[in-house]
Amino acid sequence: MSTGTSGDDAGLFERLASGPFGTIVLPAIILQSVLIGGGYATGREIVTYGAKYGAAGWLAVVGIWVGFTVMAVLTFEVARTFGAYDYKRFIRQLIGRLWPAFDLLFVVMAVLVIAIMASAAGNIMEQTIGVPYLAGVSAVVAVVGVLSYAGESLIERFKTGGTAFLYLAYLVFGALVLSQTWGDVTAVFAAGDTSYVGEADALSVLQSGILYVGYNLVVFPAVFFALDRQTSRRESVVSGVLAGALMTIPFALTYVSFMGFYPAEGVMGAAVPWLPVLERVGGPGLIAFYGVVMGWTLIETSVGLIHALVDRLDENIADVAVGPLDGQTGLSKLQRGGLAVAVLVGALVLSRVGIVALVAQGYTTMAYLFIALFAVPLLTVGVLRIRNPDWGSSVLGTGEVAAGTARSDD
Repeated sequence: MSTGTSGDDAGLFERLASGPFGTIVLPAIILQSVLIGGGYATGREIVTYGAKYGAAGWLAVVGIWVGFTVMAVLTFEVARTFGAYDYKRFIRQLIGRLWPAFDLLFVVMAVLVIAIMASAAGNIMEQTIGVPYLAGVSAVVAVVGVLSYAGESLIERFKTGGTAFLYLAYLVFGALVLSQTWGDVTAVFAAGDTSYVGEADALSVLQSGILYVGYNLVVFPAVFFALDRQTSRRESVVSGVLAGALMTIPFALTYVSFMGFYPAEGVMGAAVPWLPVLERVGGPGLIAFYGVVMGWTLIETSVGLIHALVDRLDENIADVAVGPLDGQTGLSKLQRGGLAVAVLVGALVLSRVGIVALVAQGYTTMAYLFIALFAVPLLTVGVLRIRNPDWGSSVLGTGEVAAGTARSDD
């Protein structure tokens, strides 16, 4: 009976995915689900790139919304135009023979993001629900391995359900906080309070928002496998706009929630700001629920980033045709699951480094590199090649695009 029910559920999802849900909503869900771990799960990133500016932080929110929306729309349309559904094929359309530089950057940044999440999630689960660090992260490793072994269909279903759960969780957190601190929030904005950083000029705040988008560009390769259903520019644009909204709303909600405690050092300077915030507005049950949410965000982010790495290897296995991979045309399910576990375990080794130090030392440098190798080429070469798919093909070394490959229809 359970097998039949599982099959019915899978069939229902496939029917949903074959319509507007799959072409427009699902890519946006996947982007948001991967972003949640490195982007705002702990709250540390919201403080670093927005909340520390107090009343002026709304400028960072606007910059983040515009940045994510533009990046999503252009990414979706370039992928559709060239049928580029793994990140090597995609990035070659933008930077040509420089693609190995992006390859290295993505691997390093993906591992860094997972390490930060593992550090936070493992410790928080131990503090809040009493699960020993090693047991907690081991359970996460097992789930990630199983999902990677099962493949794309299960990953899409898992992320759809997971995103709904996590969105609901953060809405609950935000509602509880704001219901008790709304007066303090309005006071911060009424006074134009930026005291935690002193003076906060508009350009600096906007730049901070751009940096946030920059380091989170690492999540975009995780969505490529779900873009092959898009067949028109309208679908790319609508899906990209939806993705920009879904990726920004949790940041905005967290930012406003934290303003109820601004400029308290106990929140602004905390490694995991959500913990002191929730401790002040709720009881042990709420803190335990947050621990569960943190474990889930680690799974969501790890699955997305690792799946992009596995897909990159699977689609271009000839690049590493050595040892047991020699002569293979693709990875087996066991190899996909094993590779996912290996990447996650490697990240866990780095997870013992402090969260704040990792954010401060790693993210800013990586953000500028992602802007240079992904955002700038996408905004320039990408736009030109959307308009004329053959533009620059000889210089980039991609060759002229066959009429059946490039799809620039409206």
